[in-house]
Amino acid sequence: MSTAGPDAGRAELLSGTALAVFRLNGQFLAVAEELARPAGLTAARWQVLGAVTDTPKAVSGIARELGTARQSVQRIADVLVEQGLAEYLPNPAHSRAKLLSPTAQGVAALRRIDPAHGRLARALVAELGEEGAASALASLRLLSEAMERIGPQG
Repeated sequence: MSTAGPDAGRAELLSGTALAVFRLNGQFLAVAEELARPAGLTAARWQVLGAVTDTPKAVSGIARELGTARQSVQRIADVLVEQGLAEYLPNPAHSRAKLLSPTAQGVAALRRIDPAHGRLARALVAELGEEGAASALASLRLLSEAMERIGPQG
């Protein structure tokens, strides 16, 4: 993934950043699968259910928030509803786009993840330090916002 000429350094920065993000994504997904499994969830189901914990949302809104395809979120939402972990509620803003909301059973499943999630958070902050963890989060948000602004064409 390299380019010759004056943009070679920039191309290397982009390539290095992309590879680091891909690796980090894989690491977070693996950990999320481990954390979610004892609660009877997958990482994807945990993400979608977690996205509606505070406020019911339409599938399209969840997809935008997670940066993923609406169709993928729809499939997961349907499974959560089938399992009794979530329910569809009427949406006053849109008659066809129902709102996804966790059921009591869904909230209980999320709470079962909390202790292990807390242990991981403590370990990660111990490894990075409070300032390092806050800096990493700020950098990732900055990168995500920049990618959103420039879009796929750059």
